[in-house]
Order: sequence, then structure tokens, then C-alpha cells
Amino acid sequence: MDRRTAIKCLGATIPSLFLSKFSLAQAYLGKAPFHPDWRSLENYQVPEWFRDAKFGIWAHWGPQCQPERGDWYARGMYQEGSDQYRYHVEKYGHPSVFGFKDVIHQWKAENWDPEELMELYKNAGAQYFMALANHHDNLDLYRSSHHKWNSVNVGPKKDIVGGWERAAKKRGLKFGVSVHAAHAWTWYEPAQRSDKAGKFAGVPYDGKLTKKDGAGKWWADYDPQELYAQDHELSLDSNDDNMVHRQWHWDVASGVSVPNKMYCENFKARTLELMDNYKPDMVYFDDTVLPLYPISNVGLEIAADFYNKSMQANKGKVNVVINGKILNEQQRKCLVWDIERGQSNTIEPQPWQTCTCIGSWHYDRRIYDNNHYKSAKTVIHMLIDVVSKNGNLLLSVPLRGDGSIDDRAKEVVEGIGSWMVVHKEAIIGTRPWHIFGEGPAQEEAPSLSVQGFNEGKGKAFTGDDIRFTTRGNTLYAFIMGTTTEKQITIKSLGRIAAHTRKVSQIQLLGTDDRISFRQLDNALQVSLPDGFVQNNVSTVLKIT
Repeated sequence: MDRRTAIKCLGATIPSLFLSKFSLAQAYLGKAPFHPDWRSLENYQVPEWFRDAKFGIWAHWGPQCQPERGDWYARGMYQEGSDQYRYHVEKYGHPSVFGFKDVIHQWKAENWDPEELMELYKNAGAQYFMALANHHDNLDLYRSSHHKWNSVNVGPKKDIVGGWERAAKKRGLKFGVSVHAAHAWTWYEPAQRSDKAGKFAGVPYDGKLTKKDGAGKWWADYDPQELYAQDHELSLDSNDDNMVHRQWHWDVASGVSVPNKMYCENFKARTLELMDNYKPDMVYFDDTVLPLYPISNVGLEIAADFYNKSMQANKGKVNVVINGKILNEQQRKCLVWDIERGQSNTIEPQPWQTCTCIGSWHYDRRIYDNNHYKSAKTVIHMLIDVVSKNGNLLLSVPLRGDGSIDDRAKEVVEGIGSWMVVHKEAIIGTRPWHIFGEGPAQEEAPSLSVQGFNEGKGKAFTGDDIRFTTRGNTLYAFIMGTTTEKQITIKSLGRIAAHTRKVSQIQLLGTDDRISFRQLDNALQVSLPDGFVQNNVSTVLKIT
């Protein structure tokens, strides 16, 4: 299908996409303060709570954690010859017989304790919590009247989002939900395949099953197509497993299979119900810009609805956040830009967020066995660096399939909390200074692609690296490691340096003791007290 034909076909499905700017504005004129178009959404202002929060924890946990075999399991298990395919055949059986719907059936979340986990996260200094509401596997983890495949009906028979919401709000944490299901249409396409070799060669996987195939099965009352959404032609070059990444932007010219109107409207109804019933402060969309954009207007409609309802509930003030990825300059005024597994190399003019994980997004037992989690020190250094650049850190802490946290992941969270209990004054509620820092690490900072993924590619921080945050007349200087010297030199705080003011006193954060210093023309020299033991993560100077 050429581009002109594709657009002609799309016109009947999503006509609002092709309205002129004038007619689009006219269509929504006067109905609400925010309209589903970018010019209207530019009026959005990031709420102060998000700018103050700085640190959130994410439970990126759902049925794909049940096999404990890593990210995108519900796709990888249908890719013949892949690690997850081989693991699946050995553990569960062939995907023509035991598909992902059956993994969902096995997922019981029997050891999930949201109250205990939320207490751990709060003690780590988290100011907000993000719950996975659904993933590309298309299972809603909440009570849904628009989607029978939800965690109240199948699998654990529990309202996962509801449990997280109660635990978070009980402890005063802002509550968020992450929504990933818009891409199920193309993401599940490998489920339409069959083996090319072996005793199951030519036997279709379960991706094309329908409700009539369920007679006598546990899923007899459920239509697999409502989960897999595979009653459609494959995208161009779908057998190339990497093609899904190149078609993620829903660019018709890429040959991506375009979802029909029913799919788009059902996604919208599910998402609006989630937002209406659980009242999140924050919604994270794992999409380029917004869900199904630009082939459908439903993402813009969801955003406008979310903002308008927040205004109605908060006396005309929008008090909620939407995260979007790969945003242009205009879109970064309308949404909060999220950078996946990466960070900016400058102080961004708008508040932003990086999302990362201490291991794999979905639980992978091998990472635990090989002790490959990020350390608390690595996470804290990321947090400091991100906050110094006007950003927030959203940290995913993997949970096992049964909902429990393993001992090594728990140790990382507790390590973050041990540092934060002393130093969070320099993080929570702060703002960037005129510059974010100095030192050798920034001189070799990795470039940032449009989506992210520059994490861990730069030079490691040392005691020669400094990062800054500020609150009122107080400047916080983070020493990003330990030094062998008793004197710390900060070039950016010399008397003749740009933006510098006269320093009147300096304290070591966490103590009441003032320490001696000299503010020279070219540097501030701070003398550490005799016997002082530097924090092996970051010592923080409180400068007035």
C-alpha cells in the first residue's frame, strides 16, 4: 500500500487527524480550557509538587515478570530460536499450546505486599510512586469495564493498581500510573508466526486464536483477540524482529500496520477509566509523544481530558503530570519530557525526568544471580546529576513474579535511603544553580540521542567532580566521591567567577559544625576537619 492509499484508508478511521488547524480549533472551541491540539496544550504549567519531588520509585511489575526471564518476554517467547523462546519451550511448552495468555493464568502475585513495599520506598526518600497499569502485553492491572483481560478477572484476581494507590496515598506519596498498551497491535505480531524448523514446523502459535477455540479451556469465556489484537495483516517486514523499533513512531511510510478505529477508541476508554477511577497525579506513556500519535487523535484527547479534570478539581489549576518521550520543543511545553535510561548534558529549561532501572525492566533472575544490579552509589550519583540539571529520577526496582522484592534489590533501596536520610535537604525541593557542576566527568559526557540510552557511557564520577543545587540563598555542592586531599577546591565559586556571590559560611550537611574556607579570586578552597570521614557516595557542602 502506498502512502496516498494508506492515508485515504486512515481518513475514515481517524478523521480528526486530518482536520485543518482552524477546523480543529473550531471543533473544540468553548468546550473546555484545554483542547486536544498542541497549541492549546502549550498553556500547561508543570506543577510545583513535581518540580520539588525529584525522586520517584516505579514498580514495573506485571505478568511478564512471572517467568523471571527479562524484558519483553511476551514478545520474545514467540521469536523462534531466541533465549526467551528456548526458555519458554523448556519451562512451559510450545507457544502453540502454551501462549502468553497461559502465562497470565499462572501469575498469582501471591507474595505481593504493597504496604510493606511502599514503606520501603518511602524510607528511601521517594516522593512519588509509579505503578504499571498495563504493558505492551495488553493486560490491564486494574478493574476495567472496557477490557475483560484484566488482573481482577484473570491471573492474580487482584486489583493491582488499586492496591498500589491505597498504599502510596496513605503515606503521602504522589501516585502515578504507566500505560504501555497502545502498541500491543504491532508488538504481539510474532504471536502470528509458526516455527520454521523442528517437530512443530508450520504449527501456528496462539496469536490468531479466537473465543470459539476456547471450548473446554480455562479461557473459554475470554477472546484471545481482545488480548493479542492480531486479527490484522502484519506490518511490513514484520519477520525482522528489530522492525518494531523502526516502526514505533506509527509512521505510515514505514509500513507499520495501522490500528483500526475500534482499537484506538477502546484504548482511549480504558485509559480514561483508569484515570477517572484511580485519580493518579501522574501518567507515564511509553510512546513516542503520546499513544497512537499521529495516526489517531486519542492521545491528545486523553491529555486534554486529564488536564481539564485536574483544573476542575483544583480551582482552575492543573496539578497533574503526563510523561512523553521523544518530544520536540513545542511538545516539551505540553508534557514532561521523559528520557529513557539516559540524561541531558545541560540544565533543561523545562522540568524533565529520566527513567531507569537497577536491573531489567521485567524481572530477570540472571541479573540477581550474577549480582548485576546498579549499586546504591550509582543510583545516587545519577539522582544528583539529574537534579542538578532540572530533572527528576524515576527508578524502577524489579519485583519477582510473586510480587516479592529480592534481598539484593532491597539492599540497594535501603542504601539509597541511608544516604537520603542525611542529605535529602540538598535534593528534595531544590532548583538548579546557574551551572550544574564542574569536573572531568562532564568533559567526556556521552551525547544524548533523541530517546536516551546514554546511561553508563560516560566517565565515572570521582571526588574531582562537583554538582550543584540551590534553595533560596543556600547553595549545595556535592562532592561526587571521596578525595585523598583534606582540601576541596571548587573553581566555579572563585570571587571572579560568573554568578558567584560572597560566601559567608559553609557546613557539612548532616552536622552543625562550620568548616573553614578561603574564597580566592579563582576558586573556593574548603578545608575538611581533622578526623572527618568523607561519605563514600557524596559529601555535601551547605554553602550560605
